[in-house]
Amino acid sequence: PVHLGFCRQSKRDVLFRPADVPYFEVPFDSNMNRTKNRPLVRGQISPLHAVSFALACGIPGVALLTLAVNPLTGFLGALNIFLYTCCYTPLKRLSITNTWVGAVVGALPPVMGWTAATGCLGQGALLMGGFLYCWQFPHFNALSWNLREDYSRGGYRMMSVTHPSMCKRVALRHSLGLIGLSTLAPVLDVTTWTFPIISLPINLYISYLAFRFYREGDRGSARKLFFCSLWHLPMLLLLAFTCKKPRRDPEEPPAASLALALQSSLPS
Repeated sequence: PVHLGFCRQSKRDVLFRPADVPYFEVPFDSNMNRTKNRPLVRGQISPLHAVSFALACGIPGVALLTLAVNPLTGFLGALNIFLYTCCYTPLKRLSITNTWVGAVVGALPPVMGWTAATGCLGQGALLMGGFLYCWQFPHFNALSWNLREDYSRGGYRMMSVTHPSMCKRVALRHSLGLIGLSTLAPVLDVTTWTFPIISLPINLYISYLAFRFYREGDRGSARKLFFCSLWHLPMLLLLAFTCKKPRRDPEEPPAASLALALQSSLPS
């Protein structure tokens, strides 16, 4: 029941954000090539329909998490919706800090997966959240680099538009952070020591591509880093699951907590 309730809400949350956010961004999305064909921008659905659908997904979804899973997971789900809608979305036109807030939003789903399985915030929850937080900077900064003109036309304040040097530095810094977090995993008793060893090649590779992006800053290096990030995250999480620490005591949180957290980590 816990897994079913969590998966149902995950789907509702995924549906809530695409339905709700474009409502606030229609005037700006119409200026961008990548968003000008969204249903709201083209008038295929009305703003009332979009908001109604978002509420129909968000409110029952949080209630389902709270009642069918546990209150902590329900709170995190509500917090994530609030951060995305009320903080991240308006910040995109105000400050480059939107990327850091967006990284927190992206890091919360695996934390929710862990709390759904265990009912508490353990070290593994923070580790899984840390992986997603760090990964999003090389992923998004590389993506936004080749869309700078588009974001500029839309009036969005992204690092790639207003602080290009910082954009490259931050991507490199957080790529290296993935190595540190992988090393921390066995220290926190989440995985065996095999994990930091076998994950080192893919972590070094994404860090190498991030360094090339930092040094060259061209479309080619950004594209390579972005496409690497697409397979790097699933591979890293698969390795973490493969090397999960075996349970030593029946009272310890079930191994399913790591599996559910990893499932929640994968981009939808």
